[in-house]
Parts: sequence; C-alpha cells; structure tokens
Amino acid sequence: MGISTRNHGDGIAEVVTDVPPVNALPVQGWFDLAGAVREAGRDPQTRVVVLRAEGRGFNAGVDIKEMQAAAGFEALVGANRGCHAAFAAVYECEVPVIAAVHGFCLGGGVGLAGNADIVVAAEDAYFGLPEVERGALGAATHLSRLVPQHLMRAMVYTCRTVTAAELHAFGSVLEVAPADRLRETALAVAAQIAAKDPYVIRRAKESLNGIDPVDVNRSYRFEQGFTFELNLMGAGDRHRDAFVAEGA
Repeated sequence: MGISTRNHGDGIAEVVTDVPPVNALPVQGWFDLAGAVREAGRDPQTRVVVLRAEGRGFNAGVDIKEMQAAAGFEALVGANRGCHAAFAAVYECEVPVIAAVHGFCLGGGVGLAGNADIVVAAEDAYFGLPEVERGALGAATHLSRLVPQHLMRAMVYTCRTVTAAELHAFGSVLEVAPADRLRETALAVAAQIAAKDPYVIRRAKESLNGIDPVDVNRSYRFEQGFTFELNLMGAGDRHRDAFVAEGA
C-alpha cells in the first residue's frame, strides 16, 4: 500500500496510489507521489507514465482528519505544498502522463487528472471540487483544463460533480471504459505513445508545456492564498471540523 511504481520493460511505468480507505493522501503521501512521478519521468527508459489507483476511487483529495488532528498549521501548509509538488510533478514529467480514473476524483484528484496529458476513465468515474464545503479553495486551475469556464465556476460554487461521460463529450476524457477494463485501456493508449521515438515524444511534451496559455503552478499557488485567508478567518477550521464530525 502507499505509492508504488511498476516498470513494464516496454517504456511504460505505472505509478499506483493505494491508500485505504478512500485514497485521501496525507501530507507525506503527496510528496511520495510527486517523487514517484518525477523519478519515473527522469528514467531514460520511461516513455510514458500511467497514473492510477487501487481501491474505491482514484483520489479523494487531502486527508482532512490528519490536518485537523495536527497542532497549529503545519499540516495545512504541508498539504498545500505537497499537492503543489504532486500536481507540478505530473505537469512537468518529462514524458506524457496518462491518468486512469475510476470512482471518485475529488479535490486533489482533479489537480492530478487536470495536469495529466491524457485522461481515460471508467464508466463509474466522477469529478468534482468539494473545496467550498470544506472552507478551502484550489484546483479550479486544473478543473478548467477539464470543463468549460462557466461549468467550472458552477462546479466550484455548488460543489456539483460531472461524470466521465460528460467529460468525454467535452473531449477532456479520451476514452471511457468499463471499470474492469480501465487499466487495460490506459495501457493500450500508453503503448501507442511508447511505440514512438522517445526523443521526439519528450520534445513534444516540452513544447506543449511551453505553449500553454496558463502557468498552472503559479495559478494554483494564487488560489491557495485564499485558502490561507479562509483559515485565518476561521472558516477553514469550522468547515473541516464539521466534515470530521460527520464521519465520526
């Protein structure tokens, strides 16, 4: 369990999250994920990375229980920095990253999927940002890479979710597959990329990042400044405490 990497020997590396019960990552988990993705991309044998998860869903965001159990603001700051590191690792990975999403993809999960190069999803996958209900903000930067602007705003304000089928209609999900064929589908797409000239693919990744209209790293940090404001004003703790109490 935790974060693991499997190298297939054909240029495909799988980075897998398995943190029961819902893949809500603690602070160290985000840094571990960032390290695994960066290490896979730096390996000259890697041509493409598949980012996926085991368990009930792809990612449920940060571990709010860990955050509320910690004294002071160390866990809050750590989660912010860890998410930033993991999202940046996916975006800056030297090879294309395919996110294979099943079940829930919430909060930080949207940050990972939104920064991936390609998203494939299971039929049961759904995406959303519950941040407003948690007294926080963030990852609208990444959600805006998955849905149109007005829908992104509605999702932030209302905390509604969208399905894999809806994202497929927008073109942000490449393929939708039955849950039991998601890994197979992601690996098939990865194999198409791995068959290309690896030098050209790495330059293609670099060039596409270079023409992006939004600096995703800076944009996310800007959003997080408002999360810190909400925390200073008491809204963050109030909503996080309510969330923990609901699950107690």
